[in-house]
Amino acid sequence: MSNFLDLAGIGAGPFNLAVAALMQDKFLSHRFFDAKAEFSWHPGLMLPGAMMQTSYLKDLVTPVDPTNPYSFLAYLVENKRFYDFLHAEQRTVMRREFADYLAWAARRLDCIQMSSRVQSVVDNGDYFELDVHGPNGREQILAKNLCVAAGKKPNIPECSRPFLSENCFHALEIALRNPDVSGKRVAVIGGGQTGAEVVINLLGKHWGRPQQVTWVSRRSNYLPLDETPFTNDWFTPEYVEVFRQLSPHRREEVVAEQKLASDGISPDTLKQLYQLFYRLVHLEKDSERVTLMPNRELVNMSCRGDYQLQLQNHLLGDADGNEWINADIVILCTGLREALPACLAPLQERIPRDAEGRLLLDDAFATKLNGDDSERRLYFLGTGRTSHGIAEPQLSLSAWRAAQVVNDLHGKAVYDNQQAGNLMKWITPEAQQIAVA
Repeated sequence: MSNFLDLAGIGAGPFNLAVAALMQDKFLSHRFFDAKAEFSWHPGLMLPGAMMQTSYLKDLVTPVDPTNPYSFLAYLVENKRFYDFLHAEQRTVMRREFADYLAWAARRLDCIQMSSRVQSVVDNGDYFELDVHGPNGREQILAKNLCVAAGKKPNIPECSRPFLSENCFHALEIALRNPDVSGKRVAVIGGGQTGAEVVINLLGKHWGRPQQVTWVSRRSNYLPLDETPFTNDWFTPEYVEVFRQLSPHRREEVVAEQKLASDGISPDTLKQLYQLFYRLVHLEKDSERVTLMPNRELVNMSCRGDYQLQLQNHLLGDADGNEWINADIVILCTGLREALPACLAPLQERIPRDAEGRLLLDDAFATKLNGDDSERRLYFLGTGRTSHGIAEPQLSLSAWRAAQVVNDLHGKAVYDNQQAGNLMKWITPEAQQIAVA
């Protein structure tokens, strides 16, 4: 296997798997490196009943290459469950099944190299030089281009950091920890889909019967994911093209306005929750077991035997809205944050960023090192929320995003990424000229 590559991928999660699947049988040499011994996708969030919020047709390849052998439908056929799946009439699938599909694709792609940690990446002038520690020892890999999709890190509130422990942890680990909550007071911090799924499993006694569950959310209510047809037009290549023409300040505003298009609770989950709360309060007469606290932000923590959580009640506006709750276990459902892998530290100072520290990426999610006049490219996937729009960190446009990378690498349209005329006229030709100017 050659150690001179046209493309080296750092990370083998869904975004780089899509690139790998679309690179198969193309004539550029490529390998993707991941430190994990075997493929897994957020194993700590594989909770019973957890469903995807994205259609299974928005898989690694189908939107740009529906005959590709790494599609979700090909996975169903190979596993002899196509008809059963069809008869189940599922609009979305369980997260566990989609994770199994991704692992299936990773096993079939011979360019995926697991148990291979990229320790560092340096610039040697002609290539990026990767120091890879893998199953066969240490390798030196020279790559003309890099594709970085190493995932995100847990977002931990600053006040919680000193208390991280077996009783205070991020939800990304919960299915691996399997905490015993029997007889405990549990505080769930975060009002998104993950928080909702954790609350359902707590009240369903998946980890034992808690004494009390307190669900805290900064949002004004437990708000639904907006997955209606017109909102979904924000998750299209045409919209990304328009979004790219906006000023950086306007992009920030638009992404904030669209938050619930990607970060709300599925309506079916909300209905399940409300029915669960109804049974607890009115049929089981157990209203003390769950407390819902929207409009609250965790601002401070202390620990003296149990945890004392200081909350700011934003419904009260400028009034003194400090409230306190006590808990034996704190589960942080506080989302994930963008973070470049540590192996890129030798290149950090030369990666172009704007005044706010955000990566400067072109239409193909690529950039070049400052001062580099060669043709080498660095692709960053999953880090362009404010450069490419709300769909960028999501699975929805994985295949399209990967096709942008493959087309750019080849210098031609290997994949046709265009669609027929869209119903939505986001911007007129005249306004487009003004925006570009």
